[in-house]
Amino acid sequence: MNIEPNTAYRDKYAIVGVGNSPLGKVPHMSAIGLVEQACVNALDDAGLRARDIDSLLVRGPDDIYTFHQLIGERLGINANFSTTATNGGASQILSVILAVMAIEAGLCTTVLCGYGRDSWSRTHRSEEARMRSATRSEEMESSEFGPEYGLFGAPAMHGFGARRHMHLYGTTRDQFGAIAVAFREHALRNPEAMMKKPLTLEDYREARMIVEPFGLLDCSLRSDGAGAMIVTTRERAKDLRRRPVLIKGFGTHNNLTGWFADDNMVNTAAGPSSARAYAMAGLGPDDIDCAQIYDCFTYMVMTQIEDYGFCRKGEGGPFVASGALKLDGRLPTNTSGGQLSEAHCEGVLQIVEGVRQLQGIYGNDRQVKDAKTCIVSGHGGNTVCHSTLILGTAT
Repeated sequence: MNIEPNTAYRDKYAIVGVGNSPLGKVPHMSAIGLVEQACVNALDDAGLRARDIDSLLVRGPDDIYTFHQLIGERLGINANFSTTATNGGASQILSVILAVMAIEAGLCTTVLCGYGRDSWSRTHRSEEARMRSATRSEEMESSEFGPEYGLFGAPAMHGFGARRHMHLYGTTRDQFGAIAVAFREHALRNPEAMMKKPLTLEDYREARMIVEPFGLLDCSLRSDGAGAMIVTTRERAKDLRRRPVLIKGFGTHNNLTGWFADDNMVNTAAGPSSARAYAMAGLGPDDIDCAQIYDCFTYMVMTQIEDYGFCRKGEGGPFVASGALKLDGRLPTNTSGGQLSEAHCEGVLQIVEGVRQLQGIYGNDRQVKDAKTCIVSGHGGNTVCHSTLILGTAT
């Protein structure tokens, strides 16, 4: 695929503040409250106030109408430009992309982006809710196929892709397990992570099956939580509290033909999406120091690693099994623990972690040494939407 590089936006904009809410089991806070807290913390991180914000791009539970209006009311923001994104886990990077585009168009100057959901609380209100493990209301679910056919949501959908990868390339469950083990090691260094217990490959093998080939530890967590980011121009960023993190490149692609069409389960939308991001940034896989990859399931980490060019298609299994994703590996990945072990907040915490790594705020036990670039992925919708963000340090 030949991508014409659009370099006009490269290094022109920056993320100047990030924040998150409490993570995990937070039954005393609603989704609105979680996002409000993350936004307040991002404002404090940047040294800004709500009155400095003139654009609001946020997302919450799918069944809450015009979520951005509710957050604006809570924070006291009248926005020149605002909307609620709805591309699933691809939405959070998309909000950063929209922020850049809106500032470039002259619609606003300083954009507050955020996401949050009370997923743990929603799925633990009753035994029926826990068994359904769904974060949206039944009225919003497709009715063509359902649990009576064994197709119950994201684990089954992604399970088809995992099994296809295993069939084509000889990928093994132990290779998926290497991803879960690496991210758990990272979570143990993160005081805010939900998972506090060490994980071995033997533990991974012994976990109960959810949907073949996925066991429990292949699946991301159910979490209450939120994250937020503030985007503005590089020029304005010079006057703010935090060291700015530059937006070097971004891209999106959506395989709207469907998860089961063509080879979309194995060659995902991450390929074209990342190609556009690399072209804009003027970088390639060898230039990336760390990665924050959307890890709804272990399989999705592996296929995105391949689609992003860190190894050839079909070689993701040996790559992850080599220890490449660990903090001292070739590509330190999901250094907060990711959605598998920190908390599942549909990719927003991956952006937050990428920014913090490039700001160099951590100690030696968690900091990626000499990190100057980070790639972040977002995956979602009906498993076919993708967005990519490349961040870098300011010189």
